[in-house]
Amino acid sequence: MFTAAAESFLKQAREIQEEELQRFVSRVAALLQGPELGPEAVDCLQRLHLTVAATKYPRKLDGKFVELLQTVLCSSKCPEQIQVLCAAILREMSPCNDLILSCDEIQDTKLLSLVSSVLLAQGNKKAEVSAVGQRIVKVLERRLPEGQSAQYLLPVLSNVISLSPESLTEEQTNVVSRKMADWLRYASIQQGVAQPSGGFFSNPRTRQPGPVTEVDGAIATDFFTVLSVGQYYTQDQWLNVQAFSMLRNWLLSYGGKGLKTPNSDDKSGMDRSVMSVVSTTSTSSRLLPPKERLREKAFEYCQRLIEQSNRRPLKKDDGDLQKACLIEAVTIMDIICKQDSSYMYRAVSFLKILHGRICGDATYARALLPIAQFFLNHSKMAAVDSDAIYKHLFTDIPAQLFHNPSLAFEFVQFCKDNSQLFTETSSIFRQSFPNLFKFLAWNSPPLISEFVDLLPFLLDAGTAIEIFHLLLDLPCLTAALDIQLRSTALPTSERAASDPAVKPATCLEAFRHPLYKSMFQYLLRTKSAPEDAPERLIPLRQLLGSLASSPRVVQCAETVPVLLELFFRVVAEFADGPLINQLVVLLLQRSDQLYEIPAFKDDVYRVLSSQLVMLCKLHPALIVELSKEILEFSGTVSNIQNKEAIFTHVVWAIGEYMSVSYDKRCTVEQINRFFETLEAMLFEITQLRPLASTSSYAPRAISVLMATLTKLAARSQDLIPRVSMFLSKMRTFVQSPAVTSVYCEEDLEEILIRATELMNLLKMPSVAQFVFTPPVDVASTRFQREVNDSLPFALRIVTHLLEPAPGCMPG
Repeated sequence: MFTAAAESFLKQAREIQEEELQRFVSRVAALLQGPELGPEAVDCLQRLHLTVAATKYPRKLDGKFVELLQTVLCSSKCPEQIQVLCAAILREMSPCNDLILSCDEIQDTKLLSLVSSVLLAQGNKKAEVSAVGQRIVKVLERRLPEGQSAQYLLPVLSNVISLSPESLTEEQTNVVSRKMADWLRYASIQQGVAQPSGGFFSNPRTRQPGPVTEVDGAIATDFFTVLSVGQYYTQDQWLNVQAFSMLRNWLLSYGGKGLKTPNSDDKSGMDRSVMSVVSTTSTSSRLLPPKERLREKAFEYCQRLIEQSNRRPLKKDDGDLQKACLIEAVTIMDIICKQDSSYMYRAVSFLKILHGRICGDATYARALLPIAQFFLNHSKMAAVDSDAIYKHLFTDIPAQLFHNPSLAFEFVQFCKDNSQLFTETSSIFRQSFPNLFKFLAWNSPPLISEFVDLLPFLLDAGTAIEIFHLLLDLPCLTAALDIQLRSTALPTSERAASDPAVKPATCLEAFRHPLYKSMFQYLLRTKSAPEDAPERLIPLRQLLGSLASSPRVVQCAETVPVLLELFFRVVAEFADGPLINQLVVLLLQRSDQLYEIPAFKDDVYRVLSSQLVMLCKLHPALIVELSKEILEFSGTVSNIQNKEAIFTHVVWAIGEYMSVSYDKRCTVEQINRFFETLEAMLFEITQLRPLASTSSYAPRAISVLMATLTKLAARSQDLIPRVSMFLSKMRTFVQSPAVTSVYCEEDLEEILIRATELMNLLKMPSVAQFVFTPPVDVASTRFQREVNDSLPFALRIVTHLLEPAPGCMPG
């Protein structure tokens, strides 16, 4: 957030009109062409920079003024502050058609840095980027004059690498690699000298600088690194820090080219590793090719950083820097070992020790990710067992630090990036999915896209059922995590177990109550537990209902439908008949066991009903195989009102797939049993009652019940008279005053039209049988699909044939 004064300045800059801007530019131009560029010129350039930078759309400046800015920028007599501001304005104006700048002849490193920054800001123009890269390397290659420093050029070089790494030749990369190796390893270990201010009290006798120290205050006895501490720093120390900051990108861009070593994965790798340990003197090191020498110095630098990270810092900021450098050092070690396997054996033992040291400290949790990444990449070649590292990572970190948003994102991103590798190398990944979902439950909106990519790798025949339950209980998990955090924050004196004889009054008390403790433990489990029954959570869902309106819980609930749809799409790729049957049974059962958020339940019902249709298409025989469960669900009147979407799709599936065309085991007795159940349901919801007690049911459910009864009658024609009589009574139903008072006219008209169409179709049993019960060899043909798709049209044609047109009298 900006201060009020800053907001005011920004508002003025955004609201300045074009004419006013041009007048101001003219004034600035006059100042820049004056004999002296003083404070007024600085102030005007600052205001102009703010004006061109404050808006989303580009401001237009006169071409001559842009040329003047370039002239002033390159003037040797111009003050440095003016040059910096001119460069900043030119960068804001990019891409600029009036640019005449070139870096070819510039010798001064500060000016070269400023001009290069303008050229690189013109967009990813390969020629410009290449020209800048060539010039930077050429200047770095020679010995710089007194007063010049390469530290102004390294940020530009880093930018060149990011934009166009191919712009440097191998000879040029060798030049920089040699320089970087020296900057990393041979920076001074004496502190820099403070620049004299030149004031009245300045001491002409400069105090001799002392040695740099470690973060714990001890005098440094080894080479300088980014974790070395001093009051002032020398030029080569700044280059050391900058070289380390760009080291990872440099190795990724140039470290691996032409580095294929013969037999790198056999015994010779171990021999080279031993040789590398012995060959640490500067003499033998300088004999190595530039890229190999840089890798050696970089590896030593990373080892030193890891050793320094073990020191207790005097300042908190130094502690944060230690952790950041530790992460970078392990990542660079990983890259080096990928490029040269001879380093791998030293790195493995070194990082195992490091993991043992930091794994118990939650503040180092982020550093565990690159360590795990290293062992994922190299444990197979190094023949080491890394399961203990993965187990700690997936067990302890999500359970303890799910509420840390930055760690949650990095952790899930790490899992996503390595999901294929994990599924191939370790079972711990899939077993830990209950823990991983804690990240999503607590950080739902930011992590939903990552979990969409991650979920397919967690799913298989062994985890599908448990993940289905977990997705439906995700908002409940969010509420439980909230309770867990609040319980942890309580003073120790208040964490005592509750009295088992006293019913808990709040969720916080229930968390420690023996009656609910095992339920919380199951919901907050760290690994898969397929043998445990999720039905035990029913009391806990009711208890956590008080948190249903919590914003975090509501946000989590909104992600569930997306993941449920993805779940069924993935499961459809590998599910067999028994698994599909199991899912359908659970779908019907869990529709009664959802967390009490009305919008959440509606969304879940919508998804479950549509996915039920998909499961039936995959395995039509489930209607016969699960006849008991389906009859029980479809024979419950309350399901029509409470779960209308699921009920309607279940009834539709009965009518569609209860046929010998789909399952030879389908018998007339089974058809009759389904018919009687659904007939009783339709009778229950359409029987005429006194006006005050008439309930309204979804018109769609009534229509689907009528259609399904007609389909079943077409397959067991003894039932045709019963359903015809029932359909004939629908006119009386829709015309009843009690019914018209609770249904709209359009809905009643649709019900009556559908009843008439179905009744007319049953007047031609052979047609009805073909339409509703195709032969086995026709059931899945394109013809039958087209008949089913156009069924409403077919019904209307039959009605038209059987009923005379209005006004026609029989002769």
